[in-house]
Amino acid sequence: MKILLVEDEQKIADFICEGLRAKNFSVTHCADGNQGYEMASKHTFDVIILDIMLPGRDGLDILGSLRQTGIDTPIILLTARNELGDRVKGLEMGADDYLAKPFYVEELNARIQALLRRQGGTIQHVIEVGSLQLDCISRSITCHGQSVELTSREFSLLEHLMRSPNQVLTRGQLLEHVWGYDFDPCTNVVDVCIKRIRRKIASLESAGNMVGAIESVRGTGYRLSPL
Repeated sequence: MKILLVEDEQKIADFICEGLRAKNFSVTHCADGNQGYEMASKHTFDVIILDIMLPGRDGLDILGSLRQTGIDTPIILLTARNELGDRVKGLEMGADDYLAKPFYVEELNARIQALLRRQGGTIQHVIEVGSLQLDCISRSITCHGQSVELTSREFSLLEHLMRSPNQVLTRGQLLEHVWGYDFDPCTNVVDVCIKRIRRKIASLESAGNMVGAIESVRGTGYRLSPL
């Protein structure tokens, strides 16, 4: 499940990202309101965690714009403990829940799970791109019905690509989502992991008929595209 976190305080962002990734969420972090709105309006997420006090566009402005454009992704607001007015205004503008700082990541996770249950099963547990099928519950991958045995990192990397088909994801984005640290231009762990995934899929008897391929985008990253 994909989470967008818009939070400018790095320590809080690191705490949330680490805690949610440990529970198998894929977390995209934006540190300012302008970048956060762009991500929220152009990409699909299961839940948006949105701080109110942000550089650039503030959280309430982002919330209002998203709801006005018809984006109904569940949104949890992060607020200062004494900002009752902001919490009330946020709920009136269409926020689904709020959490006052400081908080435990276990409470945030519980609120995310409650929101997902209230959505009535709109969360996508099975993802299909071409002949690839990924089950987020059993954490299994099949290609034309044949099982593909992947490590935890390989699964997370392929899941992230499958959740954004036809979208170019940079090595830095993949590192942040799967390994949880910032891009180091000297590391090649993403490329090595991609090679292993390709090799495992290619070893299947049905690989020649596979509809869907991980494409290298020179100088940038990778894209999963149905062929």
